[in-house]
Amino acid sequence: MALSTCLTLPFRRTLAALYWAASGQCQRLSTPPGPGHTLDLRGIFPPLATPFSPMQEVDYVQMEGNLQRYASIPFRGLVVLGSNGEYPYLAPHERLDMVRCVRQALPRDRLLLAGSGCESTQATIKLTVSMAEAGADVALVVTPCYYRGAMTSTALVQHYTEVADASPIPVVLYSVPANTGLDLPLEAVLILAQHPNIVGIKDSGGDISRMGLMVHKTQQEDFQVLAGSASFLMASYALGASGGVCALANVLGDALCQLDHLCREGCWQEARDLQHRLIEPNMAVTRRFGIPGLKKAMEWFGYYGGPCRTPLAPLSPAQVEELRSTFSTNGWL
Repeated sequence: MALSTCLTLPFRRTLAALYWAASGQCQRLSTPPGPGHTLDLRGIFPPLATPFSPMQEVDYVQMEGNLQRYASIPFRGLVVLGSNGEYPYLAPHERLDMVRCVRQALPRDRLLLAGSGCESTQATIKLTVSMAEAGADVALVVTPCYYRGAMTSTALVQHYTEVADASPIPVVLYSVPANTGLDLPLEAVLILAQHPNIVGIKDSGGDISRMGLMVHKTQQEDFQVLAGSASFLMASYALGASGGVCALANVLGDALCQLDHLCREGCWQEARDLQHRLIEPNMAVTRRFGIPGLKKAMEWFGYYGGPCRTPLAPLSPAQVEELRSTFSTNGWL
């Protein structure tokens, strides 16, 4: 499929508008951080890949090695136990050990977001409390989806409200319809944004109009929108998003932070050029090849990727070559 047909029409229109607005000059992002934010989420957060040994055990030594390299990149913080961390494949004790490991290595001025979403409200509350005790600053709570037909706005508002009421740390909503088959309804997001302990949403759906409306409708709330993909990061910033939780940041963290900087400074033409070079690699390590592709690409840039846990399978030699070509033709290898 041609790249132009992969981009949504709203995204292409946003890029076009920014191109003509740039006029060769830098104009700072006019959208302010927001009134009274109790937690500053502005910036880039890589959703860390979980390193496994050849025997598929969590390799904490390799994790510490990756964290040492990430320490030199100006991330706002790190995310553990997200979709790219193979969260569903980790045992409860492994999830908590991962949080402890990352917290120990992470400077206190950087935030640690930890995935704590479970299918039941009770289990989510219990895990969220445990994540806070292990050192997480923020709970990232994915939508329960196994009984997706029953997950109405009313049910989801009740679920998240009970979790936020009981959580000792702030909560960020997490909508990832590609994995859950469920888009957290906009009406539910707008209600939940009013909760004093719900401070934002990571939206991975890619609907730029929806994200812009979230920003617009929550301007008076203590609520921030995070883009869930590097492919639409620039467009999200143009509409007022605060930051991004982007899988590609595991591989090209400096470039993602540079894009964040360019957008904040209003250097839209430079930002556009960089964004264009990030779209195909990002699609390759997300939609096309997923976590096996992400881990393989990490190895080319000096990080430990390693194997995935089964049933996730490694890439074939042909897939590896296609992945490498995607990074090479965009100037990254």
